[in-house]
Amino acid sequence: MTERTESGVRLVILLAIGGMAGAAAFTHVHDLSVAHGQPNWIGWANAVAVELMTIYLGLELRARRRAGRPVGLVGSLLVAFAVLSLAAQVAEAESSVWGWVVAAVPSLAFLALVKVVLSNAPVTPPAVEPDQPDAYRYEEPAEATEVEPVPRPVPASPVVPAVLPPRAVAQSNRPHVVGIIR
Repeated sequence: MTERTESGVRLVILLAIGGMAGAAAFTHVHDLSVAHGQPNWIGWANAVAVELMTIYLGLELRARRRAGRPVGLVGSLLVAFAVLSLAAQVAEAESSVWGWVVAAVPSLAFLALVKVVLSNAPVTPPAVEPDQPDAYRYEEPAEATEVEPVPRPVPASPVVPAVLPPRAVAQSNRPHVVGIIR
């Protein structure tokens, strides 16, 4: 199977699970809202708010990860809305363990799907926020270029003329040997 075909099959599965899980979750949140005194249209408004917030927060989480921005608040809100959806589904179920498990399947499948899709986001290093103090910034040092040393002139050693008595100078015909005569 080619990569393009495989991606198409995964997209169809994603849409099918998302569509069915969304329909079940919308219905459960709507029915629970109406059963607890909300008018029919508010039941649908609650369902739209809870379920679409979950989808939006999942997309926002992925975008923030890609940009290297903090995801703590968005992740917490995603979990809160997902738990709210799950609670509505379980509350509408038959009061038995199997009733609760079966009612939770669409929400759990959707959460698993979101986790798999979001884990495919590439991780990039965090971007430096422009309003952060310079002390927190890390800048690469400029590339060092090798500078050839400039040769320094060697200072000539000072020549101190020897002051010899005239007799010593006359006796010495070797200029490189200097003796001191007392």
